[in-house]
Amino acid sequence: MTDPQLGVLMLGLFVVFILLGFPIAFTLMALGVFFGYLAYDDLNPVFQLLVQRTYSVMSNDVLISVPLFVFMGYVIERANILDRLFRSIQLAAGGLPASLAIATLATCALFATATGIVGAVVTLMGLLAYPAMLRQGYDARLSAGVVCAGGCLGILIPPSVMLILYGATAGVSVVKLYAGAFLPGFMLAGLYMLYVVARALINPSLAPSLSKHERDVPFVQVIRALLTSFFPLAALIVAVLGAILFGLATPTEAAAVGALGSLVLAAAYRSLTLTKLKESVFLTARTSAMVCWLFIGSFMFSAVFAVLGGQAVVENFVLGLNLSPTMFMLVSQIIIFLLGWPLEWTEIIVIFMPIFLPLLDHFSIDPLFFGLLVALNIQTSFLSPPVAMAPFYLKGVAPKHVSINEIFAGVMPFMVIVLIAMALLYIFPEIGLWLPGVLYR
Repeated sequence: MTDPQLGVLMLGLFVVFILLGFPIAFTLMALGVFFGYLAYDDLNPVFQLLVQRTYSVMSNDVLISVPLFVFMGYVIERANILDRLFRSIQLAAGGLPASLAIATLATCALFATATGIVGAVVTLMGLLAYPAMLRQGYDARLSAGVVCAGGCLGILIPPSVMLILYGATAGVSVVKLYAGAFLPGFMLAGLYMLYVVARALINPSLAPSLSKHERDVPFVQVIRALLTSFFPLAALIVAVLGAILFGLATPTEAAAVGALGSLVLAAAYRSLTLTKLKESVFLTARTSAMVCWLFIGSFMFSAVFAVLGGQAVVENFVLGLNLSPTMFMLVSQIIIFLLGWPLEWTEIIVIFMPIFLPLLDHFSIDPLFFGLLVALNIQTSFLSPPVAMAPFYLKGVAPKHVSINEIFAGVMPFMVIVLIAMALLYIFPEIGLWLPGVLYR
């Protein structure tokens, strides 16, 4: 068997092992060491390569921001801020059609900028907003779609950990990725809101309006609720992301300030306890270790894959198709969309992005623009069955009478909205490229 054939076999075995449920990071490393031995006929260069890749991850300045942003998210999540935030936005949106759904999506969008932790947002909103919508008479499927889709916005909206990993993988400035993702992220949230409002106007029984008593809240009470929940969190987010976007601090420095700010905010709400702090530190360490091991495994895997000639096989195959840039973008995004069915976004970014990235120069595609499309596309990896982690998170906390099939049915229209958002971004690339162009000429 030739080296390129070994490279293709290596990639195929990885997919098989992942579908069988093997740990991803250690599967990558094991395949890298095994096939690296076949490539070098000696274990010593393989182990040297593993050590080099491990050191490169440890010395990567960009990745330092990951544990800091994750810690910030876990502290805020455990500070019971989400409950206050949802109640205040619910009061402010009381007169709108599908007001509870609008409040849920707005809360998810804001909370996504503070945490970026999909499982936490979907679970918390599943406990808080989903029962509230069901009690109000909302359709179970529409409500499930709102919670799942809204909870996934943290993948796209800064400070998204996914954008940090893409930037480290593709060699693209994380600051520019953050600037580019703002408008597409809030555009997607806006499209979600337009959809639920349209559904409520067409068929009010799907999302009944609040009663007059529930809507009749004194204006002073609404302002007080916003001042004590919405504005403190918004101020922290603006301070952190504003410092990054306007060049006042690096992502790592801003993440450190955000981590400190989250502790101050939790203390102000009297929610900062030693137990919650220990939980946040433990979960941060676990998440950060997972990310770093994934990087080590993927770097090892991709290096051996390239040595064997697997990357050249893929490039020659794609180039042999004589695709136009538009067709290449379409094919690559379809592949990423399909990969989202069995895989999560972490595997797609650290394993399959290195296969696509070398081809971007040939098709004259900006890696920044490609990353924004990928970030939108990967929203579907949490929504599309059979993996569909967001529906499974919601099912774990939803009332027993709500079936997983109802939740799947509820998220399908929101997956279509993601595809519409991708089409809008591709047709009007300035949606993603305008802000980076203005800030970083």
